[in-house]
Amino acid sequence: MADDFDIQTFLPYLLNRAAETAGQAFQQHYKARYGMLRTEWRVLFHLGRYGALTATDIGTRAGIHKTKISRAVAALAAKRYLVRVTRDSDRRQEELRLTPAGKAVFDDLCKAAAAFDAKLAARFSPEDTATLRRCLSVIAAPVE
Repeated sequence: MADDFDIQTFLPYLLNRAAETAGQAFQQHYKARYGMLRTEWRVLFHLGRYGALTATDIGTRAGIHKTKISRAVAALAAKRYLVRVTRDSDRRQEELRLTPAGKAVFDDLCKAAAAFDAKLAARFSPEDTATLRRCLSVIAAPVE
């Protein structure tokens, strides 16, 4: 049985390779232009897309460990892309919000992401792209 196993066709391996290849290719844009790391752009994206969130909210939505979020928040705050606002309802929690500069970066990165996505999708037929998106969404959904 072990002789029949080929890691090159193992779905988790293929998914990981595809994600790493695509992620590193897109990273060239946000790292070169804004000096951001992957977790920073993911935090920025969530704030730009969903508005004010806590670090816990982002961790839950994005599946990022709280330590990585904390580092990303500190880096984005140092770049003046976000601010921390203490919640009136619970002074132990901070809401994270994009600054105008952070919103401008978010808008620029959304345009770059859309162009990058179109470039990736152009390698497939529209039908295959739709199938790929649907299948990846199923794989990414929590298993019940």
